Amino acid sequence: MTLLPRFLRNRELIDSISPLSLTDRKPSSHAPPMAVIQTDIRSAIHAASAFRTLGPDLLARRLSARFATTSRSWPAVRAFNTGGAGGNEAAAVQKVSTKPSVCTADELHYVSLANSDWRLALWRYTPPPQAPPRNHPLLLLSGVGTNAIGYDLSPESSFARYMSNQGFDTWVLEYRGAGLSIRGSDSKQVEPSAKAVSDQMEAAASNTTNGILRAVEESSSGPACAAESKFPELEGDLMVPPSTQISKIFEDTQLSERFNEIRGKLSSLMEIRQNSTIASQIRDLSERLINIIVEVSPQFYGLQDRLFSTIEDFQKQLDLIVKYDWDFDHYLEEDVPAAMEYVRSQSKPNDGKLLAIGHSMGGILLYAMLSRCGADGRDTNLAGVVTLASSLDYTTSKSTLRLLLPFADPTQVLNVPAVPLGALLAAAYPLSSRPPYVLAWLNNLISSEGMMHPELMKKFIFNNFCTIPAKLLLQLASAFREGGLTNREGTFFYKDHLCKTNVPILAFAGDQDLICPPEAVHETAKLVPKHLITYKVFGEPDGPHYAHYDLVGGKLAREQLYPCIIEFLSEHDSTS
Repeated sequence: MTLLPRFLRNRELIDSISPLSLTDRKPSSHAPPMAVIQTDIRSAIHAASAFRTLGPDLLARRLSARFATTSRSWPAVRAFNTGGAGGNEAAAVQKVSTKPSVCTADELHYVSLANSDWRLALWRYTPPPQAPPRNHPLLLLSGVGTNAIGYDLSPESSFARYMSNQGFDTWVLEYRGAGLSIRGSDSKQVEPSAKAVSDQMEAAASNTTNGILRAVEESSSGPACAAESKFPELEGDLMVPPSTQISKIFEDTQLSERFNEIRGKLSSLMEIRQNSTIASQIRDLSERLINIIVEVSPQFYGLQDRLFSTIEDFQKQLDLIVKYDWDFDHYLEEDVPAAMEYVRSQSKPNDGKLLAIGHSMGGILLYAMLSRCGADGRDTNLAGVVTLASSLDYTTSKSTLRLLLPFADPTQVLNVPAVPLGALLAAAYPLSSRPPYVLAWLNNLISSEGMMHPELMKKFIFNNFCTIPAKLLLQLASAFREGGLTNREGTFFYKDHLCKTNVPILAFAGDQDLICPPEAVHETAKLVPKHLITYKVFGEPDGPHYAHYDLVGGKLAREQLYPCIIEFLSEHDSTS
C-alpha cells in the first residue's frame, strides 16, 4: 500500500459502493469538492502512462515519490436553504464598477449562490428620468443555452432597453454557465474575471466568424470546413465515445465485466443531484478505473498508445461531467430565486414583488415556479408573468425540440456530457446564409423570413449561444413524455399544479414557431385559471409571421408585440 499514490491509499475518505448505495447514503464531511476530482484522475492517468517506458518496480518507486508529499484539506460545503419562493440565500453580491465591453447594460451585478461557486451575472437597465414611475422591477429570463445579448442585440433592437425606457427597472439574468456568469469565490477577482470572460466571448465570436467565412470563401465545393472551436475541451470523436472504445479494448479480457460495471455506475450517478456524497462516489469509481488501467497495461504491450490515448479522452469526458453539472431544477431552485432576492434588495418594491418575462425556457421556469409554489401553498412574490413561446408539455405538438429525445437515455450523459450549441450554430451559419443555402431551414427555427436584419441575425448566432449540459437536456426531454415536464426525480409534474396559481399570466405564441408551436403554448395556457390567463398568437396568414425569437427581437415586435406587454405589465404594476 505504501507504494500506491496517496489518493489511492486514502480509503478512509471513500465509502464502499454498491448498486443500492448510489442514492441512499449519508453525506461524508470528508468528501472532496467536484472541482478537484479531475485533477486527481488526471494525475493518476499520467502516472499510469509511465507503464509505457517503466517497469512495475521502477514505476512504483516513482509513484511513491511523486505522491508522498501530496496533501489537501477539503473546504466545507456551504449550506442550501430552500425556504420560500426566493429561499436560496445569496452568499455574496457585488456590483462591477467597470463593465466589460460585451455588457451593454447600464450596470453589471453579480450574485453568489449559497451552495455553489457560481456567481450569476445580472445586467441592469435603469429607467431614464423622463420615464413613467413604476412600482415593480422587471426580471427577464432567457432560453436554454443563451445569454443576455438576445434581449439587447442593438440600440434599435433591444427588448431590455425598451422596457427600461417605459419606466421599469429591468434586469436580465444569466444562469450559471451562460454569458458573463463566472466561477470562483474570491470577490476581488470578480471584475477581472468578468473582463476575461468578455474578452473570450468577443475573441471567440471574431475568430469563429472569420474562420468560417474564410473557409466558405476558399471552398468552391462541398460544405465549409469547421471553424476554430469556441469550446476546445469538447473537440474529439463523439460518435465513438472513449468509454465505448475502452470497452472494446477490454472485451477479450477478464477485466471487461469489471470495467463495464464501473461505467454503468458512473452513468447512474449522472441522474443524481450532485453533492459531497456523489463527489465521493465518482472519485471512488474513477480510482477503480485507474486500478484497472494499471492492472491491464502489461497485457497490452503494443497497444498502450491507443489505450492511454483513449483513457485520456475518457478523462476529458469526466472533466466535462464535473464542469457542466446542472439541470433545469438547479435553475429553478437556486439561480432564479437568488436573482429574485437580489433584485428585490436593490429595487426595494413596496410589496416585495417583481414582474417577470421569460422567453422559451425562461417562460418554462416561470411556469414551473408558479406550479411549485401553488402546490406548496407559498407566495411566488410575482405580481405578473409574461411567457414568450413557452410550454410545459410538447406532446401534442410537432416541435423540433424532439431532437432532445436521444438524451432521454441517461447513459448518453456519460457519452456526451455537454452540447456546444454556440459552436454548432456558428459552424452551420454560412451554410444557412450563403448559396447554396443547404441549411437555410435553420434560420427559420430562429426567425421568419424578413423579420431580422442579416447583421443582427449574425450577431445573434455568434454571440448569444452557450454550451448546454446534457443533464439539462435530459430533464427538458421529459416535456415530450406523457404528463409533461417533471422534476429531476420524475416525481413532480409541473403542469399538474399550474391551476393553483394566483398570478396573472400573459402567454404569447408565434404562428410559425417550429420550436414551441402555438398548440404547445396553448396546451399549458389552458391549465391556468381563465380569469388569470391571456393567450395570443402573433402572425397573420399572409404575413408577417413570427418564429421563435421574433417574439423578442423581430423587427415588427416593437410595434405589434411590445405595446401589448406594456399594457399587461402596467395593469398589474399596482401595489394595491
